[in-house]
Amino acid sequence: MKSASTTRMALALACAPLLVALLAPASAQQKEEFRPQVGQAGKDVIWVPTPDEVVDRMLTMAQTGPNDIHYDLGAGDGKIAIAAAKKFGARAVGIEYNADMAKHANANATAAGVAGTGQGKALIRQGDIFQTDFSQATVVTLYLLPALNMKLRPQLLAMRPGTRVVSHSFTMEDWEADEISTLDGRRAYFWVVPANVMGNWTLEANNQRMDMALEQTFQKVSGTVSLAPIHAGLRDTRLRGPFIQFAYIGQDGMRRDFIGRVNAQKMEGSFRDEKGGEGKWTAAKK
Repeated sequence: MKSASTTRMALALACAPLLVALLAPASAQQKEEFRPQVGQAGKDVIWVPTPDEVVDRMLTMAQTGPNDIHYDLGAGDGKIAIAAAKKFGARAVGIEYNADMAKHANANATAAGVAGTGQGKALIRQGDIFQTDFSQATVVTLYLLPALNMKLRPQLLAMRPGTRVVSHSFTMEDWEADEISTLDGRRAYFWVVPANVMGNWTLEANNQRMDMALEQTFQKVSGTVSLAPIHAGLRDTRLRGPFIQFAYIGQDGMRRDFIGRVNAQKMEGSFRDEKGGEGKWTAAKK
């Protein structure tokens, strides 16, 4: 006859595999049920989600569309990248440092029906935004701290002219925004990456060759054109992405307006004078 202690031990041994089987899935399930908490600490910032209406305005300001490659730097739960794909049709990529958050964001993309790569799809990559190559982006969104914006600014300014950048809440200091939208006390700042035009150029127009000098502070441009012996100041200068416009008054007293496109070390476009005369112009950097 078995003792009571022997019977209890046999029962415990028999139940042990069942307990392991029950506990293991529970542990795995607990890991899968990661839920981000507002205010949780990250590598560089705490996580605070952007309100849906602000997300919509940010992507609308950038005129995001199906032909765009959108990068969201510091993607969090993926909502901005998901919106860019689902509502605006962009090819969206989010960069998120926290591996659990990135996994959670991709699950959100799956639930929204946009997980994957390609047009109208969103993929959240685990990575460091400061070690990520996002140079192919045509639209970049941010919700970071001012110091982080400034750390990213040189990389943003080196992107293809015409790239659109939108930041929730925080500026780029002396790089003034091209637009500021306000919604329920929150601000969204928008910039277009300008071409680099600073320096000396040779301008050819109307069978004339002239020296043109341009000064540049981000998208703000000023300059002169040489009408020997005079250096005439340029008027109504504007630089938006790769597109430039300016005007000057010639020695004949006539105003000529120029519009064109910058392509690295060259510019080209068309001009028109006050009497309706028009023609083509080019400029090459010295």
